[in-house]
Amino acid sequence: MSIEIKTKYGQIDISNDVIATVAGGAAVECYGIVGMASKQQIKDGIAEILRKENFTRGVIVRQEDDQVHIDMYIIVSYGTKISEVAHNVQQQVKYILKKTLGINIDSVNIYVQGVRVTNP
Repeated sequence: MSIEIKTKYGQIDISNDVIATVAGGAAVECYGIVGMASKQQIKDGIAEILRKENFTRGVIVRQEDDQVHIDMYIIVSYGTKISEVAHNVQQQVKYILKKTLGINIDSVNIYVQGVRVTNP
């Protein structure tokens, strides 16, 4: 699936993988985020940090009617307030997607898959 944007010059199709990659990149830049987790590892109980090229495995882009919803699976740093980190990720992802791709996101759902203790 993809999002279609019609302009006076023609049509632009943006794939869900592009949206997921941009959203994942925006999320890992936020304070308190260790990395993205795979949505497949929920059943295993093991949270693996994804590399930049695999952000699409930790982000689901859903389209319902004319609305776009994003589900993100993240790993947070120990000692941070999880609700604040999640809120910052939501705002950052919405802002970056609007700025870079020109699309409005209706909801960003955050699923915290783990907490990592960082070495001093």
